[in-house]
Amino acid sequence: MWLLFALLSSVFAALTSIFAKIGIDGVNSNLATAIRTIIVLIMAWGMVFLTGAQSGMADISRKSWIFLIVSGIMTGASWLCYYKALQLGNVSKIVPIDKLSGVLTIILAFIFLHEEFTVKSVIGCILIGAGTLFMVI
Repeated sequence: MWLLFALLSSVFAALTSIFAKIGIDGVNSNLATAIRTIIVLIMAWGMVFLTGAQSGMADISRKSWIFLIVSGIMTGASWLCYYKALQLGNVSKIVPIDKLSGVLTIILAFIFLHEEFTVKSVIGCILIGAGTLFMVI
């Protein structure tokens, strides 16, 4: 099931970039990010209430709160930079660079989460990095 959700995430992320580039025309990138964030906020809380997950808020540990808040700050910073980049450049160059986050995530997961870093992971990271460089040059 995780594969289906990962594939859907990829499709929605691709559509996000296309619709954002069209929608940001003549709009301040920070304002566009704020509008997008409101929609995401409404959708996320809608799913919480639709699935009855709101009852779990009292069980969230302090550590989880801290890391979820920091993660939210990183998401906000990422979105602000992404929308500014979209406003200034071509989607076909911005998206591959943005997707280098996958490589960075794998490296950081190895360092901080002690996840397995295999030969296959190293080769994949090198190929993604090389492919990104190839696409943006």
